Amino acid sequence: MVHNLHVRRLPAGEAEVGRLLDSLAGPDDVLWPVAHWPRMRLDRALGTGAVGGHGPVRYHVGAYVPGRCVRFRFTAPRGFDGFHEFSTVPLGPDETELRHLLRIRLRTPAWLTWPLLWRPLHDALIEDSLDRAERAVRGDVRAPARWSPYVRLLRAFIGPRGSARPR
Repeated sequence: MVHNLHVRRLPAGEAEVGRLLDSLAGPDDVLWPVAHWPRMRLDRALGTGAVGGHGPVRYHVGAYVPGRCVRFRFTAPRGFDGFHEFSTVPLGPDETELRHLLRIRLRTPAWLTWPLLWRPLHDALIEDSLDRAERAVRGDVRAPARWSPYVRLLRAFIGPRGSARPR
């Protein structure tokens, strides 16, 4: 079982951070790092039952509580049995934790592709997303995420959005 959690404490109330979450896959998406990663697309507005994905990753929205949580159930790549979700956790009137949790049971061939391909790319994408959230509420990012040399190498092989960016 893979349990992969990314967390960012943001200096904003839950409603403000929740608006970032609610913008996912919409025309004014503030959260997803579209400049350097495949855009998250859904067949309709963000809501339970919407179907879509990003790049070769496919899923449907299994649960959605506006401003609080959205859970996506994987349908591809092959061997991923589970979900990924964004959620907000209020820590006080002016501080909220934005979380991204991925929980999957790996089946063939994902037991090999997850550690070699998907995990490093996933981790880089999610940290870029959390940077966008922080920039949206603070105006800047205190400690921007950096892609590892391995992520840069993988990105060099995935096409137009795959070239390493200067960091």
